[in-house]
Amino acid sequence: MTAATIAPTRLRLGLAALAVSAFSAFGTPALARGPDGIADVAEKVIDAVVNISTSQTVEAKGGGTNTMPQLPPGSPFEEFFDDFFKNRRGPGGGSKGGERGDNPPRKTNSLGSGFIIDTTGVVVTNNHVIADADEINVILNDGTKIRADLVGVDKKTDLAVLKFKPPRPLVAVKFGDSDKLRLGDWVIAIGNPFSLGGTVTAGIVSAKNRDISSGPYDSYIQTDASINRGNSGGPLFNLDGDVIGVNTLIISPSGGSIGIGFAVPSKTVVAVVDQLRQFGELRRGWLGVRIQGVTDEIAESLNIKPARGALVAGVDDKGPAKPAGIEPGDVVVKFDGKDVKDPKDLSRVVADTAVGKEVDVVIIRKGQEETKKVTLGRLQDPDKVQAAVKTDEPAPEKLVTQKALGLDLAALSKDLRTRYKIKDSVKGVVVTNVEANSDAAEKRLSAGDVIVEVAQEAVSSGADIQKRVDQLKKDGKKSVLLLVSNADGELRFVALSVQ
Repeated sequence: MTAATIAPTRLRLGLAALAVSAFSAFGTPALARGPDGIADVAEKVIDAVVNISTSQTVEAKGGGTNTMPQLPPGSPFEEFFDDFFKNRRGPGGGSKGGERGDNPPRKTNSLGSGFIIDTTGVVVTNNHVIADADEINVILNDGTKIRADLVGVDKKTDLAVLKFKPPRPLVAVKFGDSDKLRLGDWVIAIGNPFSLGGTVTAGIVSAKNRDISSGPYDSYIQTDASINRGNSGGPLFNLDGDVIGVNTLIISPSGGSIGIGFAVPSKTVVAVVDQLRQFGELRRGWLGVRIQGVTDEIAESLNIKPARGALVAGVDDKGPAKPAGIEPGDVVVKFDGKDVKDPKDLSRVVADTAVGKEVDVVIIRKGQEETKKVTLGRLQDPDKVQAAVKTDEPAPEKLVTQKALGLDLAALSKDLRTRYKIKDSVKGVVVTNVEANSDAAEKRLSAGDVIVEVAQEAVSSGADIQKRVDQLKKDGKKSVLLLVSNADGELRFVALSVQ
């Protein structure tokens, strides 16, 4: 598994034993072995847990021990090395087309875990277990090996569904409700760590809804059950024998378990697996907004107490939010009846909502709650990112600027648009310089940013900005909320101190 350290773990086998007697003050053994039900659960579900074996053909890289060194034509050593490497490669030199120095492609193999959810031969595992594989095989608990086909994958949750033809009746497991887990509940992991198939480990739920910034929908179950390389894709069971998670990641500086493992919760897995089985792909809901967190400063500027929700920084002109009346500056605090505490909450609940469903979205606008009805669209997922090309900027011109908030500000002109490559659709006041050690520098404002609004009012000159700042100071405000655009028109909110 990429049972990552959040980096991939490496195979390091080492066995050590440490015997420690544990007695209470009265001389009786301490109860530290866990509940008696673990053995019953393992016996019940072990045949539904499988090993996943994959193979991939990769191009061999040059520079190895069998690679012909590069020699100048006519070198006295050319004939010697030619004969030497031909002999090492065997008759014919082992080269493609008789060309000297070519290395043939080679096969690599990897192992992971998975589990059967349907007796027709449907298996759930991690995407990274089978990614780029030329051949996928499922190995049952009794050692039977069967070729499997890929049904579909979801890279964002790192899940995959496989299908194989059963050679005999199978044992399948069902999903439990991960929302019902409590901190300290016992859980059981079964998988193929270090190619030791059918390994059972147990631990507790250490944390829920853990965000480790590995993807847009992070909400992991954290457990101290031993999870190692090869456990990826394997199930995490509760004591009823229901799958409440898919083991996916570990944090480890050495490659072995240190008691910090992460599993995708069954609530997420069920929704993804259902769509992969039905469509072969994910069809996620789409609101059509860009969002950011609500800091204490932003909350104070927007009269929101306490700080919460997801701040709308931009609205897609072709997205569902636009016709519903959602605007930049709105703060989403509830979506389809579910509270939104932060941007991650909104991203997850929107993605999990059916495409085409009409939902109520509760926003805060200018201190007042409003409800908007939105019919969700479908999120498109083009895995293409256009690289920005940096070109030399023209020589700076003499500008009429005004200082405010630690910024040098100027009205947008044709020359400034050219200098900073600002799109014609962007309106406002351009930042030409940021004072070092200022609040603006700390908030990562930079030359070329354009201030579109100050305290939710449009501005077109540095004088407009200074006027709004002076008024806010008189009103006793500690910070001012700026709507800032980059050169491409992407918006974000920034709160700066006015003191």
